[in-house]
Amino acid sequence: MIDALLLSTVRVATFQGPQPLTAASGFLFERDTRLFVVTSRHVLSDPPSGHEPDRIEITLHTSETRLAQVAVQSLLLYDGGRAVWRQGRDASGAIDVAVIELQRHALPPGVVLRPFTPAHLLGSLEGVEVGQPLLLVGYPLGFYDTVHHLPVVRQAAVASAFGVRFQGQGLFLTDARAHRGSSGGAVVMRDPRVAGALGWRLLGVHSSRMDMATRDRVQDESLGLNCAWYADILLTLTEDAALTPPGAGARPT
Repeated sequence: MIDALLLSTVRVATFQGPQPLTAASGFLFERDTRLFVVTSRHVLSDPPSGHEPDRIEITLHTSETRLAQVAVQSLLLYDGGRAVWRQGRDASGAIDVAVIELQRHALPPGVVLRPFTPAHLLGSLEGVEVGQPLLLVGYPLGFYDTVHHLPVVRQAAVASAFGVRFQGQGLFLTDARAHRGSSGGAVVMRDPRVAGALGWRLLGVHSSRMDMATRDRVQDESLGLNCAWYADILLTLTEDAALTPPGAGARPT
């Protein structure tokens, strides 16, 4: 039986009209009867780089045994000029996490769903130690099993004080070997106390590499550290109040 963790993850491809732009990672999150795709906000909109897709495609399995059997779901990012996705914020500013709600009636027949839920989040940010083994699940450089449409995992460890906002932001550090395309991937910890097939604790959402502007690019290697935003932001982003009215803001022009 394939690990449900691999079926909780989705490949996210971004487009501007028919033009493909980038590939990234995401995962499914369910709250009550609502279902969401979670990814990094900069996958959906990144004004500094000029990355402004108008739709994404996600790949979903339609059989748990015939893994080559998939369907591609296209999701518009804007409706009437307003974003349909929700972006995280806190007192320190923007959080690089976003969610898009999926309409169950529009999903392909037979779709296999193994979403995370609030039960997979930590009840308290205490109790996770520095050096705790983790996995980062996703599609580094767009790489994946193209026959079975499955992601790959990288081993990681908690690399900063967990539960403490690193440099005042709602994130912690990991030391996974990460690449472009991993943005939006789930950062998880094995936990036998989690009930059900998806026996992983969702700790964070991988965002980007952490580096130093003062690093000597000739003499010094990169730090090999990454930013992961605390996953409890998903409770805020998936609240009913946060979903009404739709749209996180006007479409960039």
